Amino acid sequence: MTIAAAPARRWPVAVLGATGAVGQAFVRLLANHPWFILAEVAASERSTGRRYGDVVRWLEGPLPPSTAQLEVLACAPSAVRAPIIFSALDASAAETIEAEFARAGRIVFSNAKSYRMHPDVPLLVPEVNAPHLAALPVQRARFGWPGCGAIITNANCAATAALLPLAALQAAFGLEQVFAVTMQAVSGAGYPGVPALDILGNVIPFIGDEEEKIEHELPKMLGRWTGTAIEPAAVAVSAHANRVAVEHGHTVCLSVRLSQRATPADAIAVLAAWQGEPAARGLPTSPTSPIVLAEHETRPQPRRDVGTGGGMATVVGRVRADPIWDLRLVALSHNVIRGAAGGSVLNAELLAAQGGLPPA
Repeated sequence: MTIAAAPARRWPVAVLGATGAVGQAFVRLLANHPWFILAEVAASERSTGRRYGDVVRWLEGPLPPSTAQLEVLACAPSAVRAPIIFSALDASAAETIEAEFARAGRIVFSNAKSYRMHPDVPLLVPEVNAPHLAALPVQRARFGWPGCGAIITNANCAATAALLPLAALQAAFGLEQVFAVTMQAVSGAGYPGVPALDILGNVIPFIGDEEEKIEHELPKMLGRWTGTAIEPAAVAVSAHANRVAVEHGHTVCLSVRLSQRATPADAIAVLAAWQGEPAARGLPTSPTSPIVLAEHETRPQPRRDVGTGGGMATVVGRVRADPIWDLRLVALSHNVIRGAAGGSVLNAELLAAQGGLPPA
């Protein structure tokens, strides 16, 4: 694997929404990052002006001491000075605040849905659609954002779980139709998440807006940059989204109709060999293998497989023939790491490796 060259200095970065579950995941991932230094944290008004360690209800592992001492800033370009912004804001706040940062010349890596479906905003997963970064000059011109100002988005976390195996199959055989049934972890609802008496011993067969996100975002990510817009792939997607009593890890059961017939053995060979876009390889957060095939018929399982590749790999199993279409399979990925904070960090690394960040 080619390792991307490290910068001479590290870029200062900020996290918006730093006290929430995804914001905390950003803090953990950035604490010892070789390319980025966490310089600022920002959150809602009730936390501003106080030490981060005093206001955050820390959820996992030790809180990095250097971050604990940071003053919590307001989520505004006048308060946050870092040129690179990782946003864990909810969509209700993100639509306005992220645009303010882009308008101030900052590069925003967003986890919110607000800008995902704009035709010149990359809905980026580096192994799949790194060429979509070519949209940034068009985006800047359309919005009038100066300098490096831009918004780059993550996908919905369940769509991310499905995407990598679908991209591999699309590249090898063509892809026409996808039927997806998700089993989504409670951490996907944020902290404190779903009430215990609603989820324990239960399945909730509805997650607001989730099915529509999966159905619209997958074709965009599998599409192509035309020079003026991202053109979605001609892939029809039907989704059922369910919340289940799992802490971390979204599992997606997929049935697919291919353009070219393929046996399960053909598909397994393609999935095992797939590495995706060369530009995404060797980055600090890149998994060695973006797709890892489960060896046993009872896998993948969130309890056993969600941390594969540091939480950045998608684990795929049960690849078999489908009696109606061509193939069916099961995919699992970590919704907080790969589907949220880790995906954004990888997106920033890709842009850095391509020279798209301001000088470090």
